[in-house]
Amino acid sequence: MKNKELLLVPGPTPVMDEIYDALASETRGHTDPRFVEIFKNAIENTKKLFNTDGEVYVVAGSGTLAMEMAIVNTITKGERLLVISHGYFGDRFTPLAKAFGIEVDVLQSTWGERVDAQLVEEAVKAKSYKAVTITHADTSTGVASDLDTLIPIIKASGALVIVDGVVATAALQEDMSKAYGKENYKIDIVLTGSQKAIGIPPGLAIVAFSQLALAAREQIGNVPAYYADIHNWRNIMANPAMYFATPPVNLIYAYDVALQIVLGEGMEKREARHVAYGKAVRTALRSYGMTPLAKEEVAAPTLSCILYPEGVDDGKFRASLASRGVIVAGSLAHLAGKAFRMGHMGNATSEMLEQAIIAIGEALQEQNIEVSIEEAKKVFLQQIEQAKVKS
Repeated sequence: MKNKELLLVPGPTPVMDEIYDALASETRGHTDPRFVEIFKNAIENTKKLFNTDGEVYVVAGSGTLAMEMAIVNTITKGERLLVISHGYFGDRFTPLAKAFGIEVDVLQSTWGERVDAQLVEEAVKAKSYKAVTITHADTSTGVASDLDTLIPIIKASGALVIVDGVVATAALQEDMSKAYGKENYKIDIVLTGSQKAIGIPPGLAIVAFSQLALAAREQIGNVPAYYADIHNWRNIMANPAMYFATPPVNLIYAYDVALQIVLGEGMEKREARHVAYGKAVRTALRSYGMTPLAKEEVAAPTLSCILYPEGVDDGKFRASLASRGVIVAGSLAHLAGKAFRMGHMGNATSEMLEQAIIAIGEALQEQNIEVSIEEAKKVFLQQIEQAKVKS
């Protein structure tokens, strides 16, 4: 890859040469037939990624815009939203919804744990909710949600299921045609961004709506949005030669290539690879005396939040890693300075992650923490071999 550093934050993630080459392609007009064909292909492949017979929207923006599009097109002022939060980004749905006058209730887990499914069941029986949000994997805590358990509970109540896939899409399967127990118990909306497991630079907001979610949009009528109103994008997604707002041409080039890579690998293999990488990274870091915030049974395959052992200075540790060409992220909220977050998703390879494990050991040794880099490498490679996953 052309990357000079190992960008192992929870997003953006490493970019492959083929994607860089696409980004560097000649910029064409957004109504140029050559670009339109590429955009059409990307839209169709987005539908394949989510296995949906509904509609998908690929627009310039971030994951936050995708969150807003999901909410504002399905829930109106005075209606109720239930947020299942496993961390900072689950919590973020609350101010977003309140900005549109939506009534919000939140079920918050202890950071590093999941919300008890029984609490969800009690909540949806106690009140009527238009929709319930589930963060598939929370970027702040590294906790993954159990969709197989949560979706049947939510759908039995009649609420729409909104899945925040920002740090899960293209690593974990988000099949919108899958029935969770009953034929009509399915995901209604998946929202995501371009810069995590999809593996291109930031700049695209991506939202998929089921037919049921689209029907909810029709029932609303006017919504308090313009750019985020899917009615204004519908014709463009059907025919990208039409105009509403200028698309990010070169990012669409890159997105088209990235989706070909994702679909070429196949979601079953891709999920298995991410699961193996995540487990291998966490196992290796445990050998250094580091503790993943999320227990293995609830840990996300895409990123990990890692608590420092006693005596580690967060700023010095991450600066030491950066000097070795490995970039990780600090932690958020009350864990700031007490932990770091490491992505292991998208285009990251086992070789990259092995290099990061070595650099982490060296950074710990710089702070007089006794660790065995050889042992960490050994357990990392054992986990990779056991899973028979190759980069």
